[in-house]
Amino acid sequence: MTQHFGICYARALIGIKALEVSIEAHWQMGLPYFAIVGLPETAVKEAQHRVRSAIVNAGFDFPVGRMIISLAPANFPKAGSCFDLAIAIAILIATKQIQANQIEQWEFLGELSLSGKLRPIPGILAMSFATYQSKRQLAIAQDNIDEALLVKNAKVIGFENLREVALFLNKGLQKEYAISNKINQKKKTKNISEVYGQTLAKRALTIAAAGGHNLLMCGPPGCGKSMLAACLPSLLPPMSDAEAMEVAMLYSISHQGFDPANWGIRPFRSPHHSASMPALVGGGNPPKPGEVSLAHDGVLFLDELPEYPRSVLEALREPLESGEILISRAHWQCPFPAKTQLIAAMNPCPCGFDGLDDGRCRCTIDQIHKYQAKISGPLLDRIDLHIKVMPVDSSTLLSQQLPMSESSEAIAKKIKTTWQKQMQRSGCRNSALNTEQIQQFCLLKDEDRLWLADALKKLKLSARSIHRTLKVARTIADLDNLEQEKTLPRPCLMEALSYARRNIN
Repeated sequence: MTQHFGICYARALIGIKALEVSIEAHWQMGLPYFAIVGLPETAVKEAQHRVRSAIVNAGFDFPVGRMIISLAPANFPKAGSCFDLAIAIAILIATKQIQANQIEQWEFLGELSLSGKLRPIPGILAMSFATYQSKRQLAIAQDNIDEALLVKNAKVIGFENLREVALFLNKGLQKEYAISNKINQKKKTKNISEVYGQTLAKRALTIAAAGGHNLLMCGPPGCGKSMLAACLPSLLPPMSDAEAMEVAMLYSISHQGFDPANWGIRPFRSPHHSASMPALVGGGNPPKPGEVSLAHDGVLFLDELPEYPRSVLEALREPLESGEILISRAHWQCPFPAKTQLIAAMNPCPCGFDGLDDGRCRCTIDQIHKYQAKISGPLLDRIDLHIKVMPVDSSTLLSQQLPMSESSEAIAKKIKTTWQKQMQRSGCRNSALNTEQIQQFCLLKDEDRLWLADALKKLKLSARSIHRTLKVARTIADLDNLEQEKTLPRPCLMEALSYARRNIN
């Protein structure tokens, strides 16, 4: 009985990891039959209809007989339309319509239209990175080229349709490796010098940026909380290539995709308070990253914090502590990085005007306590800095020129130097110091230890809050160039305590 076999290679996404998949096609004479095996999801099963039409419309013959397509290894689900091109190539190899010379050096990724045109697919950056690490070459849709070439030295060729790929493999078409275009960054951030007044808030924001600390701002509507939060990305040092690649891969596999013009720009995510839990922490089938992962190595800004559903906020506890989140489903377990810096804002009461002297607040004590109790203690414990933000007086706001204030560029230079100190000392930012590192790098004089113990007892801070206070004090010392002292100076401890959780109440 006549039978033929063909094989080529593709990639399947599990989180931001792209695993190698062997696409095997086995054809033999018999009654017409087509099956795809290897735990294919619905979109993969539907590939048989797209592939059949694409092969015919590309000028090739679709074989009559029994065709079995195997996606190996078969121990994890395959989802999406990214296997279309590889399935078509495997079938053409099995039916001797294209040559299989050096096919093991290539990987094929792309969705096929019924006419045979190649369409772009999501997640191509992660796949291109994995293909480069495997020392293979990549054949993809022309529209995916810009994103795939963000991987330096990757060997990528873009094609318009299936026929071009077949002719290229048969040496009937010459194609050169694509060349990466220069990336023009188009995203601009707010400058902190544009903020009127708010000296305390600017100082807290600078400390937060210098140590990677989470920050909660509490104040009446219109006092500048959102604008201050939007300034934080401008204070952060540029991303490394490794950080930029990881963030880009997260966006690439998300529903919104990745814009190459945003390469190297720290993300700033500001989801609405109506966001669901899967939207914030990730979910779906297959799982996709949520806002906390899309803000990886950047800023997650949660405005109107008490308005978020409590269950949604509680889901942030683990990623804020560990810097990653594991999304588990029946057939999927996808880890996503979530090393984000949380900046939150809230009003002091339901009407927003508690604490002002103009008598506008009409909330009762019970209403205020109920409103603030929407945020749990364990979540507040994971926020290092708590500050009150008060309105700026009208005369300052109506000034014809901005007040003298340090620019974001000047502050960013100091913060970059501070980050370098921290990385040389401990290999991480101060917010990520573990217990052993705290004992090593946050030393106290005997009299300061007694003073701090007494202050902490009066403030009734939790063990986690105590450690976070020491981390903030360490950051203040680094920022103010006091790191040459072996112990933390008391002024740094006093300032760190001034940002303790009690200050928002």
